[in-house]
Amino acid sequence: MAQRVFEAEVVVEGEVVGRIGRGLLVYLGAGQGDSDGDVEQMSGKLAGLRIFVDEAGKMSRSVEEIGGGVLVVPQFTLFGDVRKGRRPSFTDAAPPEQAEAQYLRVVSLLRERGLEVATGRFRSTMDVRSRVDGPVTILIDTRRTF
Repeated sequence: MAQRVFEAEVVVEGEVVGRIGRGLLVYLGAGQGDSDGDVEQMSGKLAGLRIFVDEAGKMSRSVEEIGGGVLVVPQFTLFGDVRKGRRPSFTDAAPPEQAEAQYLRVVSLLRERGLEVATGRFRSTMDVRSRVDGPVTILIDTRRTF
């Protein structure tokens, strides 16, 4: 999930661990069966997602084009399934070791594109603060349709 933001930051135990100005706040989850191809597709999609406005007021610019930042927050709860009962099941989420490796790979690929990338902290309770622009929030999934 990607949100267009004016600014965003992540605080862990009172310490700011990641902060950006204008750009994308990305909540990134890894699912069972996600592959290296999914990771590459996700990083490309995030970098090129045209949700920033141009001079004509149209959403036609990417975070790369505006020179914005990307704050990537690991978020396994995106895979919470509540179709049965009221407590989410997380069986569709990737195991932590795989999820962390894929999360770090997305961050690395975004940085390779020259983007300013800040991160949350994997397996931590995070206080995510943002000033959302729009609001514009886009759900991106490399393998599923909704």
